[in-house]
Amino acid sequence: MAKIFVVEDNSSLSEAIVSYLEVEGHSVVLFERMTGVLDAVRMVQPSLIILDVMLPDGDGFLLARKIKKESDVPVLFLTARASESDRITGFEIGADDYVVKPFSMRELILRVRKIIERTDKQHDTVVNSINSTWILVDKDGTKNHILTLDDQAHEATHDGEAVKLTATEWKILSYVAKNEHIVISRDQLLGSCLDYLAEGSERTINTHMKNIRAKLDSVEWIETVRGFGYRFIGKRQQ
Repeated sequence: MAKIFVVEDNSSLSEAIVSYLEVEGHSVVLFERMTGVLDAVRMVQPSLIILDVMLPDGDGFLLARKIKKESDVPVLFLTARASESDRITGFEIGADDYVVKPFSMRELILRVRKIIERTDKQHDTVVNSINSTWILVDKDGTKNHILTLDDQAHEATHDGEAVKLTATEWKILSYVAKNEHIVISRDQLLGSCLDYLAEGSERTINTHMKNIRAKLDSVEWIETVRGFGYRFIGKRQQ
């Protein structure tokens, strides 16, 4: 099914994770250290990386930042660091999920399934899909911004420059853009784009939205409707 990298130094835990993933039919590569992971990602683009935050030779957050600079591979953090600030840091880096130890293998497998399903859906080829383009005029009327989303290639450009989005960021941006001028609640985004409800979920959506806005050069394509959710204010071009 999918090629998954597991980066975990606890041998008993990593063996269990690998065993459960292989029963699911996945091909798994295990790393006990950060060393070699980035080079492996460059050579073999995995479908998912399950990444421990605290590793013997460094910080998993740092490794994830390096990976995200070069690849849009989904990352699921696996860690004993359960504070809200740590979870927010993980999502700011671009994590697709964050699982706190101790956890059940069933929960981990379900979360892995959701990520793989989302990724597969996003890479399905739609023969008749075409680029969708939106225009946004600055408040002072001095500049027109152009945003293009290619459903077939799952690529985005902003003012002619490629925008590197995680799988979840792509789904959120695509969802709000295609529902332009409609207020979308956080619960709608959770259900449609993340497929689950979790502790701190509202903050999770906020963090993904912050990342999307930053990658769009802080141009106000998406406005916050206080108490309700978000609204995409670009105008689709025919």
